[in-house]
Amino acid sequence: MRESSGTGLILGIESSCDETAAAVVRSGTTPLSNVVASQMSLHANYGGVVPELASREHLRNMVPVVREAMSRASAAAGHPITFADLDAVAVTEGPGLAGALLVGITYAKALTFGLNKPLIAVNNLEGHIHAVLMEARQRSETPMELPLLALVVSGGHTHLYLAKQQGTENTWTYRNVGRTVDDAAGEAYDKVAKLLGLGYPGGPWIDALAPHGNPRAVPFTFGEIKPRIHRDGSVPANKKAPTRSEGPHFDFSFSGIKTAVLRYVETNHLRAAIEGHRAAIAADPAITPKSPAVAKLCDQQTLDLIASFQYAVVGNLQRQTFAAAESLGARSIVVSGGVAANSELRRRFQAEADRRGLPIAFPSLALSTDNAAMMAAAAWPKLLAHNFAPEDLGATPQLRLGQQ
Repeated sequence: MRESSGTGLILGIESSCDETAAAVVRSGTTPLSNVVASQMSLHANYGGVVPELASREHLRNMVPVVREAMSRASAAAGHPITFADLDAVAVTEGPGLAGALLVGITYAKALTFGLNKPLIAVNNLEGHIHAVLMEARQRSETPMELPLLALVVSGGHTHLYLAKQQGTENTWTYRNVGRTVDDAAGEAYDKVAKLLGLGYPGGPWIDALAPHGNPRAVPFTFGEIKPRIHRDGSVPANKKAPTRSEGPHFDFSFSGIKTAVLRYVETNHLRAAIEGHRAAIAADPAITPKSPAVAKLCDQQTLDLIASFQYAVVGNLQRQTFAAAESLGARSIVVSGGVAANSELRRRFQAEADRRGLPIAFPSLALSTDNAAMMAAAAWPKLLAHNFAPEDLGATPQLRLGQQ
């Protein structure tokens, strides 16, 4: 029998990609600490996350990050908090990089075995949703109305989920009602930024430069997503895709706009300007998305291209999300993931939600990217339901959330 301290304290551990994170959260609502060791500067040298390097950094950072999370939790509580005070440890099971996930899982399993505490496995996507719900509960006594529609949009994911609570333990259930059929939205941001000679990750660079351009200068469009069709009229089976549940689905595709940006660059002979961006950033570390000099980095034609790209991507996310909300009868909307930090996305989504009279919530900037507080928050209802991980828990890089 696993020991419970009755404190409501859960230690969350997250290592799915390139951030080593640990947090202590009380009763799924009050974060006492949230520590993140970012590897962004390391992977920026390669223009993207290198899995082997990420795993090595997780090994290096895990113990000190957990120690710091426990120390900060003690300071926030006003008294010492030890591992013995925990009710459970939550860890990311997937999706993510296999090696990176295994570092967090192995540490969490060893810790709970030694402490005789429950181990709770959490889906990273569910964690992103609960990051918003946790903060929404902190801001107001009124919970988000159910069913809610959750858009999880990041560098690795672009998904729409219809979320509900069921049963006496109010267990959360999820139904996938939309997903990208190719690139994730954040991945498109990263690739377009790299194509234009900007830094990594691409989202902050494009978000900073877009306001200086004309968003209607380049007319990017998103057509209806249709399956390939054989000459005899039959639709080929996609062996990699899971079977979809019945009902409407609101899928995304961002590969086409990435190609359209490339063609625009080639047609308008922007290569020389792009090499200038890349050289300027390499020569001056002070040029960052937050620096005043960033507006002068690009010529007006490139700024117009960036603004048009962002306008089109955000518009597509907005159309699909609100169409799904209307079709499925969602009573509130949650937007989460790294791309949820985008300022234009927040502004346009908020305006459309206000127009429709729909409550909408976004995470704070600190909880937009991967963190451990969201994992501990998502683990709270699982703790109440005694939904603990098996002893043979392993990493599931392609883990899916809920009914497909």
